[in-house]
Amino acid sequence: MVFTCCGLNFAFGVFQELYDDMAQQPGTPFTGATPAHIDLIGTISISLMTMGAPFSVAWAKHSSPRWVSFLGGFIFGLSLILASFGTALWHFELTQGLLLGVGTSMPYMVAVTVAPAWFTARRGLAMGIILAGTGIGGLVWAPLIRVLIDAIGFRNSLRVSGVISFVLIAVSSAAMSWEPQALARINAENASRAGRLRGILQVPLIDWHVAKTRKFAAQGLGAIFQAAAYYTPVFFFASYAGTLGYSATAGANFIALSNACNAIGKIIIGHLADRLGRLNTLFLTTFISAAITIGFWVPSTVYGSTAESRGLFISFAVFYGLFASAYVSLFPTSLIEIFGMQHFASVNGVLYMVRGMATLVGTPVGGALIRSSTGGSPQAYINMAVLVSVLLFAASVAVFWIRVEAMVGPGRQMSLKWRM
Repeated sequence: MVFTCCGLNFAFGVFQELYDDMAQQPGTPFTGATPAHIDLIGTISISLMTMGAPFSVAWAKHSSPRWVSFLGGFIFGLSLILASFGTALWHFELTQGLLLGVGTSMPYMVAVTVAPAWFTARRGLAMGIILAGTGIGGLVWAPLIRVLIDAIGFRNSLRVSGVISFVLIAVSSAAMSWEPQALARINAENASRAGRLRGILQVPLIDWHVAKTRKFAAQGLGAIFQAAAYYTPVFFFASYAGTLGYSATAGANFIALSNACNAIGKIIIGHLADRLGRLNTLFLTTFISAAITIGFWVPSTVYGSTAESRGLFISFAVFYGLFASAYVSLFPTSLIEIFGMQHFASVNGVLYMVRGMATLVGTPVGGALIRSSTGGSPQAYINMAVLVSVLLFAASVAVFWIRVEAMVGPGRQMSLKWRM
């Protein structure tokens, strides 16, 4: 499920590069569009994936995780098929953007909300393996889409992707079910509500005593800064590779390379998080991802289309995939560590929605910072690279704040703990 939903979204860079190229040609749906306008397609989808979290979780609690996932899979596949008939930019923003985002949110949020309750001691490793599907999906889908586009055109590629994705999500939906103790709590909540329709329309609300804590504020800030930065390089890998002289196929391979590292990193770091502490690991990986961006990507944009720049970019693609992606798998486990299982569903839904809103702002801003005056050279991306670096360092500060707050016990007594 994660392989399909996130994999196709993480492979949007292939479409970004294709649509950017079509924008320079007459008589296409994208003629005259800027990279920021085209990027809005993928940004809307990836933002709604998490912005719809409270609603997806509410529906799964009041009907069935299986049926919510299945319905989402149907919308997911339909959105890609409808996009294949688009004749204007806004058609793609509506279908491959908005509708795909809705179809992604329903199965994805069910998966990341249902899964953590089934694991305890090895929760970090388990979520790392599950969410490694994002990387494996991007590893498979990016080159596959490129091959399909070259063989049958982008419209038929969208249709084939739509059919395959619906089948994969529909099959995996059968495995979605609540852990017994979680199901008992959910049934008790549902029984206390007056009507079924009211329950379906009522999203999980955070306990006010939780929402006003400094822990929640710190976690919210970290989620905002990291989400505003995280997807920008992923969407522009192929386009930036083109400025270094790489072909469209090579650009798709860079997306696949980063996603392969994404999958490996989530599993290995998830395992280490169970040993070193999940909050400790969350801080270290967030800080390292910021250092990698300013240490590799920013210099790559400065050196221009040179061998040094290409070497720096390859290093960035590898290490960013390894470390930046760890936040995605450690985020839900950290919520359980900080707020407890009893508040997990509501906090998880709201903070994922906050992450979606941050993505909706951060990624288009990054696209708008691409400088057209540099004639498609690597220097056009320097402002974007600096923005991503600053946001990730800000996220690191927020995660460190979370780590400090986690040591504060009842009565505001500080308890020094290493393994958290």
